[in-house]
Amino acid sequence: MTAAHQSNNSNCNCQSIRQAARQVTQLYDRHLAPVGLRASQLSILVNLSRSGPRSINELATALVMDRTTLGRGIKPLERDGLIAIGDGPDGRTKSLKLTSAGRKKMAQAMLYWEDAQSAFETAFGSAEAIALRASLDRVISIIPRED
Repeated sequence: MTAAHQSNNSNCNCQSIRQAARQVTQLYDRHLAPVGLRASQLSILVNLSRSGPRSINELATALVMDRTTLGRGIKPLERDGLIAIGDGPDGRTKSLKLTSAGRKKMAQAMLYWEDAQSAFETAFGSAEAIALRASLDRVISIIPRED
Protein backbone atom coordinates (compact mmCIF):
# COMPACT_ATOMS: atom_id res chain seq x y z
CA MET A 1 0.00 0.00 0.00
CA THR A 2 1.41 3.41 -0.96
CA ALA A 3 1.74 6.26 1.51
CA ALA A 4 -0.79 8.29 -0.48
CA HIS A 5 -3.32 5.45 -0.33
CA GLN A 6 -2.73 4.92 3.39
CA SER A 7 -3.44 8.59 4.12
CA ASN A 8 -6.83 8.23 2.42
CA ASN A 9 -7.92 5.47 4.81
CA SER A 10 -10.09 7.32 7.27
CA ASN A 11 -13.03 6.73 9.51
CA CYS A 12 -14.38 10.13 8.48
CA ASN A 13 -17.17 9.79 5.92
CA CYS A 14 -16.90 13.45 4.97
CA GLN A 15 -13.17 13.25 4.25
CA SER A 16 -13.51 10.10 2.17
CA ILE A 17 -16.43 11.47 0.14
CA ARG A 18 -14.68 14.80 -0.46
CA GLN A 19 -11.42 13.15 -1.52
CA ALA A 20 -13.24 10.83 -3.90
CA ALA A 21 -15.29 13.71 -5.29
CA ARG A 22 -12.17 15.79 -5.94
CA GLN A 23 -10.42 12.90 -7.66
CA VAL A 24 -13.43 12.08 -9.86
CA THR A 25 -13.92 15.78 -10.66
CA GLN A 26 -10.28 16.01 -11.75
CA LEU A 27 -10.82 13.03 -14.10
CA TYR A 28 -13.85 14.69 -15.72
CA ASP A 29 -12.10 18.09 -15.85
CA ARG A 30 -9.15 16.54 -17.71
CA HIS A 31 -11.52 15.02 -20.27
CA LEU A 32 -13.50 18.26 -20.67
CA ALA A 33 -10.42 20.50 -20.96
CA PRO A 34 -10.35 20.42 -24.80
CA VAL A 35 -13.75 22.20 -24.89
CA GLY A 36 -12.80 24.70 -22.20
CA LEU A 37 -15.33 23.60 -19.58
CA ARG A 38 -15.02 22.17 -16.11
CA ALA A 39 -17.33 19.45 -14.83
CA SER A 40 -19.09 21.93 -12.55
CA GLN A 41 -19.77 24.25 -15.49
CA LEU A 42 -21.12 21.42 -17.63
CA SER A 43 -23.48 20.50 -14.77
CA ILE A 44 -24.88 24.03 -14.84
CA LEU A 45 -25.41 23.94 -18.61
CA VAL A 46 -27.04 20.50 -18.50
CA ASN A 47 -29.35 21.51 -15.65
CA LEU A 48 -30.48 24.66 -17.47
CA SER A 49 -30.97 22.65 -20.64
CA ARG A 50 -33.26 20.22 -18.85
CA SER A 51 -35.17 22.67 -16.68
CA GLY A 52 -35.31 25.83 -18.73
CA PRO A 53 -34.69 29.24 -17.15
CA ARG A 54 -34.19 29.18 -13.38
CA SER A 55 -33.35 31.59 -10.63
CA ILE A 56 -29.91 31.35 -9.06
CA ASN A 57 -31.52 30.03 -5.86
CA GLU A 58 -33.46 27.34 -7.73
CA LEU A 59 -30.36 26.25 -9.63
CA ALA A 60 -28.24 26.20 -6.46
CA THR A 61 -30.85 24.01 -4.77
CA ALA A 62 -31.05 21.65 -7.75
CA LEU A 63 -27.25 21.30 -7.86
CA VAL A 64 -26.93 21.07 -4.05
CA MET A 65 -24.57 24.04 -4.13
CA ASP A 66 -24.10 27.11 -2.04
CA ARG A 67 -25.60 30.15 -3.81
CA THR A 68 -22.33 32.11 -3.49
CA THR A 69 -20.30 29.28 -5.00
CA LEU A 70 -22.78 29.01 -7.87
CA GLY A 71 -22.58 32.78 -8.39
CA ARG A 72 -18.82 32.50 -8.91
CA GLY A 73 -19.31 29.52 -11.21
CA ILE A 74 -21.74 31.23 -13.57
CA LYS A 75 -19.61 34.32 -14.20
CA PRO A 76 -17.32 32.71 -16.81
CA LEU A 77 -20.34 31.06 -18.45
CA GLU A 78 -22.04 34.43 -18.79
CA ARG A 79 -18.81 36.10 -19.96
CA ASP A 80 -18.43 33.46 -22.69
CA GLY A 81 -22.07 33.88 -23.79
CA LEU A 82 -23.08 30.35 -22.76
CA ILE A 83 -25.76 31.54 -20.34
CA ALA A 84 -27.72 34.77 -20.10
CA ILE A 85 -28.70 36.40 -16.83
CA GLY A 86 -31.90 38.42 -16.90
CA ASP A 87 -34.60 39.62 -14.58
CA GLY A 88 -36.72 36.98 -12.94
CA PRO A 89 -40.52 36.95 -12.97
CA ASP A 90 -40.86 39.04 -9.81
CA GLY A 91 -38.25 41.69 -10.64
CA ARG A 92 -36.26 40.93 -7.48
CA THR A 93 -34.58 37.75 -8.67
CA LYS A 94 -32.27 36.99 -11.56
CA SER A 95 -33.11 34.30 -14.07
CA LEU A 96 -30.46 32.13 -15.73
CA LYS A 97 -31.02 30.87 -19.25
CA LEU A 98 -28.97 28.67 -21.56
CA THR A 99 -28.09 30.47 -24.81
CA SER A 100 -27.77 28.89 -28.25
CA ALA A 101 -23.97 29.13 -27.87
CA GLY A 102 -24.38 27.33 -24.54
CA ARG A 103 -26.39 24.56 -26.20
CA LYS A 104 -23.70 24.11 -28.85
CA LYS A 105 -20.90 24.05 -26.26
CA MET A 106 -22.84 21.58 -24.12
CA ALA A 107 -23.41 19.26 -27.08
CA GLN A 108 -19.70 19.39 -27.91
CA ALA A 109 -18.76 18.78 -24.27
CA MET A 110 -21.05 15.77 -23.93
CA LEU A 111 -18.78 13.77 -26.25
CA TYR A 112 -15.89 14.38 -23.86
CA TRP A 113 -18.15 13.72 -20.87
CA GLU A 114 -19.00 10.32 -22.36
CA ASP A 115 -15.26 9.56 -22.58
CA ALA A 116 -14.83 10.56 -18.92
CA GLN A 117 -17.83 8.47 -17.91
CA SER A 118 -16.39 5.49 -19.79
CA ALA A 119 -12.94 5.97 -18.24
CA PHE A 120 -14.43 6.04 -14.76
CA GLU A 121 -16.59 2.98 -15.35
CA THR A 122 -13.68 1.07 -16.90
CA ALA A 123 -11.53 1.77 -13.85
CA PHE A 124 -14.26 1.34 -11.21
CA GLY A 125 -16.61 -1.12 -12.88
CA SER A 126 -19.99 -0.45 -14.49
CA ALA A 127 -22.05 -2.29 -11.88
CA GLU A 128 -20.09 -0.63 -9.08
CA ALA A 129 -20.65 2.80 -10.68
CA ILE A 130 -24.41 2.20 -10.81
CA ALA A 131 -24.40 1.11 -7.16
CA LEU A 132 -22.25 4.09 -6.19
CA ARG A 133 -24.63 6.56 -7.86
CA ALA A 134 -27.58 4.92 -6.09
CA SER A 135 -25.78 5.17 -2.74
CA LEU A 136 -24.83 8.80 -3.30
CA ASP A 137 -28.39 9.65 -4.40
CA ARG A 138 -29.56 8.15 -1.13
CA VAL A 139 -27.05 10.23 0.83
CA ILE A 140 -28.35 13.36 -0.90
CA SER A 141 -31.96 12.45 -0.13
CA ILE A 142 -31.51 11.61 3.56
CA ILE A 143 -29.16 14.36 4.74
CA PRO A 144 -31.16 17.52 5.51
CA ARG A 145 -30.05 20.59 3.56
CA GLU A 146 -29.62 23.89 5.34
CA ASP A 147 -30.53 26.95 3.31
